[in-house]
Formats: sequence, C-alpha cells, structure tokens
Amino acid sequence: MKLITYRQGDGPIQTGVVLDDRVLDISAWLAELPISIEAESHNTANGIAPSSGGIMRWLQCGPDAIEKLTAHVAHASQQLNVSFDRFSEVTLYAPVPRPGKIMGVGRNYADHAKETGVTPFEKPRIIFKVPSSVAAANADVPRPTAVSKMDFETELAVVIGGYGKNVAESDAMALVAGYTILNDVSAREFQFDVSPPQTTFAKSMDGFAPMGPWLVTRDEIADPQTLELICTLNGQQMQYGHTADMLFPVATLIAYLSQFMTLEPGDVIGTGTPAGIGAFRKPPIYLEPGDRLRMEISHIGVMEHKVI
Repeated sequence: MKLITYRQGDGPIQTGVVLDDRVLDISAWLAELPISIEAESHNTANGIAPSSGGIMRWLQCGPDAIEKLTAHVAHASQQLNVSFDRFSEVTLYAPVPRPGKIMGVGRNYADHAKETGVTPFEKPRIIFKVPSSVAAANADVPRPTAVSKMDFETELAVVIGGYGKNVAESDAMALVAGYTILNDVSAREFQFDVSPPQTTFAKSMDGFAPMGPWLVTRDEIADPQTLELICTLNGQQMQYGHTADMLFPVATLIAYLSQFMTLEPGDVIGTGTPAGIGAFRKPPIYLEPGDRLRMEISHIGVMEHKVI
C-alpha cells in the first residue's frame, strides 16, 4: 500500500492510503489505533508523549502494523458511505514529515565510490541530515544565496517501523515499515572545499531532503536489492543505478546502525546514491534556480521537484 501525508484544500493535515486515483482518509482510524507496549515503554522512558495520530501513530503500533492497515482498508473500502479524496486534488507532504533521525550512507554504490576516486569502504560511512531539512516530494527547494554548488543524489529511503538495538542482520528487515524516495541535496562547497568537511551541515539546509511521494509498505517490495534508480535533470538522464550494487545492503545497514544507536519508528535511512551526481562530472554540473529534477525508483514511483 501507498501511505501519504496530505491536505485537502484548506483542511487539516491528513494521512491516507492511495487507491488508484483516490485517497482513503485513515486519520480518524489512526487516532484510535493503540500503540504497542514497546512504544509506550520507550516513550515513557524518554519523557515523550505518544503520537496522537498521523503516520507516526501507525509506525508506533507494533510489528503487525501492515496487517492492521490492510484489514482496515479492505473493510473501509467496502462500506457504502465511505468517501474518498481525489489524489490529483490533494497537497502532498513528505510521508514522514518530521523523522526522528535521518541517517545517510556515503559512497554505498561501487560506481559512485569509483567516480569519487576512493577505495570502497570496509564499513558503512554514516552521514546525518537534520529532520528540519525534510521537504515534500513536489516542493520548490530553495538554493541558499551563499551556496553555488548545490547537488542532487537519488536514494532509496528506508522508513523504520519498530525499535531495534543490536539487531542481527537476519532479523533486520522486520524493522522496516516501508520505502520512499529521497533526494539527498548537498551544498558541496561545505562538504569538499573546507577543512574539516562540514558534511552534516552541507546536507541539512532548509528543503535539502525532499521525500515522497508516498511510503510504500514493506510487503509490496519483497527484496529492496532488486530496484532500479533513475534521475533526470531538465529531461536529461544523470543517474542510473540498481540497488543490487549497494556495497552494504539494507539489512546490513540496519544491523550496523543498531550497534550504536536505537532505531525507532519514523527513523529514515538514506541508502546511498549511484554514480552520476553533479560534483564529479567533467565539468561539474550544479543545480540552478529553475532546474527540474525527476527521480524514479521501480516499484515505488516518481518524485519531481524544482529548484528556486
């Protein structure tokens, strides 16, 4: 299923399931959905009130979240009095508008490592983006006035749906709620032209994490290492890759990260980008106001946005 965070006209922020060209609003159902005992325990230990609704409520409801959602959608769709929103008329937000953590992986594709001139890493190189950098899939992303080397990175993003610490690789996929598309926008002058590099800062400016258009639940993608990624800039293909070429697959990344920090519902892992980014082209190609990006991942969909 495809879950979205959206708004209809001037109404409230809603959560819905996309069914062809229609959207089933599940906001009221989510508000009444019990969170798991584990989520209650973690929230209490950290002094955090449980999410009152929205996609975060679903992510905190436990390991049977997908089954509960599937049953609800099947039942609601059969009701004669149910109403739907038109997908073409809604305003989309990022499916998880404010993740707890956004973790990225540097040079996780062999071809990208090669174009950067480095030997593939023996262990994942972890990078962070701050949650306030998240933007909607079709957002206009501003280029800061002090930035001239704004770059793009098409990435498969993994949305975590459980709590995990010291997770075995064989158990890692059970923590996944679903997948979406992430553009890991970066200001390369702060990443490559200063010493020491300010990589987190370079990737965390306002709007530098467009995500969407929806979260595709885990059950829809049997193996995340079987997906194609394509990025075009103003109609010209810039990136083409395959998740089978990841140096560290999704399960490996989850197991590795969980050795050092607890993964929590709503966390997002950007799994790296294939070759073709602007910085390592000859000559380099950086984003300019008016540029349009189109990013596609098979079995997920298409995300498009503009630079302003």
